[in-house]
Amino acid sequence: MVEAPAVTVDADSTTTAVTDVVMNEGEEKIKLDKAVRQIEFYFADSNLPYDRFMWTLHAKDAEHWIPLDIVTSFKRMREYAPLLAKIPEALRASQLLEVNESGKQVRRRTEPKEPVGQFERSVYAKGFGTEEENSKLQSRLEDFFQFYGNTNEVRMRRDEEKKFKGSVFVEFTEMGGVEAFLNADPKPKWDGKDLVIMSKEDYCQMKVKEKGLTGKAAQFRKDLITRRKFDAFKNMENEKKTNEVKKEVEKKDIYLEYLGTKLLITPDGKGVGTVKEEEIPFIKGATLKFEGAFDNVSFNALKQPIRDLFEGQTPFIKYQRGDNHGLVGFSKPLTEEDITKVKDGVKKLEDKDLTWSTIGEEEEKAFQIERARSAARAVLRNTEDGGPIRGRGRGGARGGARGGRGRGRGRGGRGGRGGHGRRENDRKDVGGDDGPEQAGEKRKRAVEPDGGPDVGVRGVEGPPAIQSAKKAKTEADAAP
Repeated sequence: MVEAPAVTVDADSTTTAVTDVVMNEGEEKIKLDKAVRQIEFYFADSNLPYDRFMWTLHAKDAEHWIPLDIVTSFKRMREYAPLLAKIPEALRASQLLEVNESGKQVRRRTEPKEPVGQFERSVYAKGFGTEEENSKLQSRLEDFFQFYGNTNEVRMRRDEEKKFKGSVFVEFTEMGGVEAFLNADPKPKWDGKDLVIMSKEDYCQMKVKEKGLTGKAAQFRKDLITRRKFDAFKNMENEKKTNEVKKEVEKKDIYLEYLGTKLLITPDGKGVGTVKEEEIPFIKGATLKFEGAFDNVSFNALKQPIRDLFEGQTPFIKYQRGDNHGLVGFSKPLTEEDITKVKDGVKKLEDKDLTWSTIGEEEEKAFQIERARSAARAVLRNTEDGGPIRGRGRGGARGGARGGRGRGRGRGGRGGRGGHGRRENDRKDVGGDDGPEQAGEKRKRAVEPDGGPDVGVRGVEGPPAIQSAKKAKTEADAAP
């Protein structure tokens, strides 16, 4: 594979107008050869995957053809403007590139490969003055280093204002070029002046010592010096990992453990998680209704007293803003002693008297179905948001046996606030319709603990088990 000497790509520049230049046959051949090497560089492994503009063009076409007129419009191709008509034919002799029949498109003959040993084959050199002092500095630098060995890249280092710093990083094609340059006798000079030269490794070590860095900080500094602003290989690797994770998620069944029963979650026609109604267990006498002279209570007003009453465990609570009543779902049938404990322990809600009562069987069945569906929606949504799928069987969002608490990872911390907690409740009722509110409806808010016990987000504990139980743990191109 033919590698061109290093150049600087300026993909946003356009060619100047073609001028009439008369050159003899020998000069023309030399110019054409340099033009071909320049274009080869644009497509080389050392440049194409790290040049965002070129890679975008390369990936845009399924066959990876790139319009030749775009490539010849780059700044470094301006000097070859008088030869544009002859460049397509000259490229046909390239071992790296091929041109289509019309001569209007060009591409690599082989797929790009990630270069190996770039860092080891690179050197640092300083003492090249300013661009104002040097005419065609980039070309002179390429010719200068080419004397010691073939190069893949000569990168002129610039500050934040794009001003040349007088130093370069040079990547040689072979280690022989590095050795020839560093061990040259007499030492390399530029315009008769001594240069500061060293391997790129030594340069990195020098900067690390200057700043007194060690360990991870030293490695970070080294990475900062060598990092590419764009790296197609890393991007492809990250995309591959993401796709693998998505496929793994798609392959696994997701389950919700709800009131002691394991329910398979499946997406409906809109991709919303749901469970089969006939599989949802009915636990009679596990619900209490609260009523009082209030119509708008705060989120913690009811949650906290019950949490305190039952050693920090959180129930499933349904309350619609504007109502003077709501429901609390527990994880097991309540005894008379349990009901008395609630009535005596939570008598007021924000200084308003509170009464408790049981509800009918049909109403309780509907409420428990609502709980299960709300949990299924939240668990599937949490999984799609990137939470790990943990569970029994072939996979799933694992829930607690008490009442459907999930352990998939949400965006938030304790209580799953970032996953499907309070913000979700601000939009709709717990277990309510996912569609938009009807015109004229009051904005509704479910009084439910940060995501509720059934939503499958990290750190959410199950509803009160009434009797004492242990509290579940919560999971908490840059140059110096």
